[in-house]
Amino acid sequence: MDEIYEILKYTLPSLIVFVAVFLVLKKFLDNEHRNAVYDFKKGNLKLITPIRLQAYERSALFLERIGMENLITRVNQPRMTAEQLHVTLITSIRSEYEHNLSQQIYMSSDAWNAVKEAREETLKIIHTAMANTKSKGSAIELTTSIFTLLEGIDVPPNQRAIEILKKEVRRLF
Repeated sequence: MDEIYEILKYTLPSLIVFVAVFLVLKKFLDNEHRNAVYDFKKGNLKLITPIRLQAYERSALFLERIGMENLITRVNQPRMTAEQLHVTLITSIRSEYEHNLSQQIYMSSDAWNAVKEAREETLKIIHTAMANTKSKGSAIELTTSIFTLLEGIDVPPNQRAIEILKKEVRRLF
């Protein structure tokens, strides 16, 4: 019995000290890990924030460029037929969209869906206007048909999407 008492007399305090040191060291290492993760995220945030903001800017620019007034003014050429203007409008929108596809990585799903929806609605308006216009007709006839369709819409699709982007940027930044 004395032997057990002697063994416990030396090992029990050592065990208590070991457990205390272990717990303090574990808490310290957990804190250091948390701080390292926080610093990493903070550093990433400094790098990602300008890129994310640029993605919203580029998407807003895309939406402005596919606005009917801007788009038609930019691509319309003298003596174009309705069919030529139709093809040029569609090609321009698709090209702009493909050029900005990578922006979706830095945007929320809601914001990117708004951009996609604006693009799709714009294409739909152009296709509908073309269906109401003779293919050999003039580009002016197609333009008139497009603007007639736009008059029936409260807010153009690109402007609706731009407002969504603005709200999200205000919320995030």
